[in-house]
Amino acid sequence: MTSAALLLAAGKQSAEVTDWAARIGWVVGLGLFVALVYWLMREGWKWRGTLQGDIPELPTAPSEPGAARLTMSGRYHGSTTAGQWLDRIVAHGLGTRSRVELTLTDAGLDVVRPGATDFFVPAGALREALLGKGIAGKVLTEGGLLVVTWAHGDKLIDSGFRSDHAAEHTEWVEAINSMIKNNTTEGAER
Repeated sequence: MTSAALLLAAGKQSAEVTDWAARIGWVVGLGLFVALVYWLMREGWKWRGTLQGDIPELPTAPSEPGAARLTMSGRYHGSTTAGQWLDRIVAHGLGTRSRVELTLTDAGLDVVRPGATDFFVPAGALREALLGKGIAGKVLTEGGLLVVTWAHGDKLIDSGFRSDHAAEHTEWVEAINSMIKNNTTEGAER
């Protein structure tokens, strides 16, 4: 071996050993930061629910709702103040996304949500149904969302639903709007 090769071999050193204390400190700091952000988000959600405390309890389905006009399985994406698709309503569990089973009867719209609060929209409270593309953090293609506007207390609410079979949305819009028109006509005749 030449002297140059010996000098190169002697000059090589192993890489520095990882400073575990600093690395653990960074990981713990990052974990605390993530926990703080999560806690702040949760407190904001609870505060929004407190601010919406004036919303009355949700109605429940009557014991005899009548024969089903339409049924649909899909997803409930949330409720917002009518016309303001980013103003999510979280009071009484209306902000919780979930699976949904919708049933439209002459009495109204029955919303059954496994794992979340069920509610019922009486036929007289229905205001409009339309095809939308977004509601409170969920944006879909045009017409990908069934949006039902209904009155609850002194507030108009938009609730967004997505069927497992999106082709059903148009039938739902027509049925709900027809039902609203018939109820309005019958009310005017009285």
